[in-house]
Amino acid sequence: MATSTGVDLGEKKLEQNFDSNTETESGDNGSLPPSYDHTHRKLKSRHVQLIGIGGTIGTALYVQIGRALMKGGPASLFIAFTFWCAVILCINNSMSEMVTYLPISSPFIRFSGRFVDESFGVAAGWNFFIFEAAMVPFEIVACTQILEYWGTSEKLPAGVIIAICIVLYALINLVMVKFYGESEFWLALGKLLLIVGLILFTFITMVGGNPARDAYGFRFWNDPGAFAEHYTTGSLGKFLGFTACLIQASFTIAGPDYVAISAGESENPRVTMPRAFKAVFYRLTAFFVLGSLAVGVVVPYNDPGMKAAFLQGLPGAAASPYVLAMGRMKISFLPHLVNALVLTSAFSAGNSYVYCASRCLYGLALDGQAPAVFKRCTRNGVPIYAVLLVLAIALLSFLQVSNSAAVVLSWFVSLVTASQLINFSVMSVTYLYFLKALKAQGISRDSLPHKSWGQPYTTYFALVCTVVMTFVGGYEVFLKGNWNIPTFLFSYTMCAVFPAILIGWKYTKGTKVPAPAEVNLFVQEREEIDEYTESFVPEIPRNNFIKYWDKIFG
Repeated sequence: MATSTGVDLGEKKLEQNFDSNTETESGDNGSLPPSYDHTHRKLKSRHVQLIGIGGTIGTALYVQIGRALMKGGPASLFIAFTFWCAVILCINNSMSEMVTYLPISSPFIRFSGRFVDESFGVAAGWNFFIFEAAMVPFEIVACTQILEYWGTSEKLPAGVIIAICIVLYALINLVMVKFYGESEFWLALGKLLLIVGLILFTFITMVGGNPARDAYGFRFWNDPGAFAEHYTTGSLGKFLGFTACLIQASFTIAGPDYVAISAGESENPRVTMPRAFKAVFYRLTAFFVLGSLAVGVVVPYNDPGMKAAFLQGLPGAAASPYVLAMGRMKISFLPHLVNALVLTSAFSAGNSYVYCASRCLYGLALDGQAPAVFKRCTRNGVPIYAVLLVLAIALLSFLQVSNSAAVVLSWFVSLVTASQLINFSVMSVTYLYFLKALKAQGISRDSLPHKSWGQPYTTYFALVCTVVMTFVGGYEVFLKGNWNIPTFLFSYTMCAVFPAILIGWKYTKGTKVPAPAEVNLFVQEREEIDEYTESFVPEIPRNNFIKYWDKIFG
């Protein structure tokens, strides 16, 4: 078999041998039978790569990261982001093996229900849906705040901007998945250029490439210092500062979930998905590790302008450490460019959340865990009612009309941080059960299309870290004088909702944890994927321009 992936069920062994050429534009590239699902495999490798960036990078990396810098200092920020990148890399490690084995719609949600327990999968699915759906209004409100940097509220009310964002999301997500992939590719490319540009800005200016010819280097690591004290003084204060940075990192850094959610609509997924998961490592290193280092280089943690910007809730990129540094160096034109690119970053993130939330709901409906209406697709393979529900939830962003943007943003951040950590814990637990099922059923990991490294130890490490951080995230509310009921509820609501859904479904449906030897490893779906892979015919790019981008991100 020159270009196929076969399955020998008798020997419980998978054989795979496929062509690495995936990027195409015309021709018959195979399709899945209707019994599988009704989405279309139209996302190319470059689309999947950039969708991962689109959902990962929002305004938090450029603006909100300044809050963590003030609380912990540059060293704590860098160490915390580096550590959490290692945690996410371990989760990415386990997800890559499962999703490459079976690249279906809403994979990790449906895996958790099949490999662990149906009730566990239901709770995981609805938790992920709530997280993704809540992030849509978060990014829309962020867009209105970013535009206010130019004083747009005098001519364009916030309500109008919110309506425009929702309409644009509808147009992009309701046409066809290929159109979404193409739009997200270019939007996410803007994010890529922004973070690369800011890292280059940091390096060039720190060695003297600025109007003042000031080679400031790591000056701010010495004065005011590498570690800031938070709430109290001494070692405890520095530890609390590091904890604040770690909490910010756990909200800011993501990756494998956005790559995985596109598996059911990616072309030739047995080739495309391993590449996409491998690229997560480079994104984590370039964007978050270097990004956190750069922030601590360009501005001191006690910068009065940064403190005032956050206290006063200044709009857009005004509170961004990079923009403040540009102002200090008297570079007048760059802040406007940064604000424009941060705007595209926020819009792109919201676009990704609409896609991910709708596909999550679609996956739940496929398994009978959400109303059947949400699994209905258009002729173009778009789960239309799932998308419409997410857009309806986006209407919550109109809360900004009667409340300040800063207040509304804080509501959504508090609500979804614990939810995201629960998602990561679910992925880790699911993989451990997946390993048990493979072993019990005599399937060698060496026979899988992709084998991850360091298992199961990396997964145990990720599980412990994510569970601990789920409960640490709202710790400040328990400090003396900080008790606040709304803050407590927003920080820990999902910690109660998840087990409530799990127990409720388990009680009403009487579900049981299957024995490893009895776990259904999606045999039918796997055979359909293999059939699709065998019939896949690479398409020829329409023109050299597309061929160029395909080669870079393929």
